[in-house]
Amino acid sequence: MLIAFGGLPGTGKTTIAQTLARKLAAVYLRIDTLEQAFIEAAGAAADIGPAGYLAGYGVAKDNLRLGLTVVADSVNALHMTRSAWRSVALEAGVQIFEIELVCSDTTTHRLRVEGRRADIPGHKLPTWKSVLERQYEAWESEHLVVDTANVSVEQAVDAIIHRLSMSSPEGRLL
Repeated sequence: MLIAFGGLPGTGKTTIAQTLARKLAAVYLRIDTLEQAFIEAAGAAADIGPAGYLAGYGVAKDNLRLGLTVVADSVNALHMTRSAWRSVALEAGVQIFEIELVCSDTTTHRLRVEGRRADIPGHKLPTWKSVLERQYEAWESEHLVVDTANVSVEQAVDAIIHRLSMSSPEGRLL
């Protein structure tokens, strides 16, 4: 199964996706990590465009074809990227489970964005202003929405696992 996360920076995607991947013993794929590697290889001034996502789709497909569950962590802000993740799952012959994280409390969201520290060397984190100005298209596909404003990481992961068990054949976890 491909579990594709999305949501604005500061909503908890990385923390929740990593925790979920650990619990499921799944492959964890973070687009920020791939993009930062491309930036380091090409130079800080280089425009890498969609290279991180394109590499992510390929790595995800390889692992899905090996029979592994993949947890993909990215902002996934556009219909185009969400459609591409669905195509990856289709081509690999697996189900996709899409999750959008939101933070309905603006103050909490802002504090998270402004209080974060980069966990990838050289990674430039977005500012609150850039988060507000970011292009983010409304989701059209069926997906789970998790509001992280008032739930712990553990509660969010438990809710996701519960929904995964409901969507998998015979109610089994992956």
